[in-house]
Amino acid sequence: QVQLVESGGGLVQAGGSLRLSCAASGSTFSIIKMSWYRQAPGEQRELVASIQGDASPIYADSVRGRFTISRDNVKNTVYLQMNSLRPEDTAVYYCNAHAFWDPHDYDYWGQGTQVTVSS
Repeated sequence: QVQLVESGGGLVQAGGSLRLSCAASGSTFSIIKMSWYRQAPGEQRELVASIQGDASPIYADSVRGRFTISRDNVKNTVYLQMNSLRPEDTAVYYCNAHAFWDPHDYDYWGQGTQVTVSS
């Protein structure tokens, strides 16, 4: 089992910045990929960014160049630095951990943190 706790959401004006954090605990050794997703009202949950091993992070086209995903392996924490925020970035942001425990894959989710960008 992996537990995820997010923090850092809030209300910010357009053009501002926020940094989200996601602290993982439990069987963190089984995690192979960490991701941030978001879900706006009436919309489907969408991938924002993910980071896996030594590979280059992956970003949604809508956030590339504005958001940066990073991790601290000592703290078992992944971050999402969000700059140049836009009203359309308003959503609940969820942390996801994809784990592999032979022979099964597991997905774990945080509780979500609200990000609201005012125009």
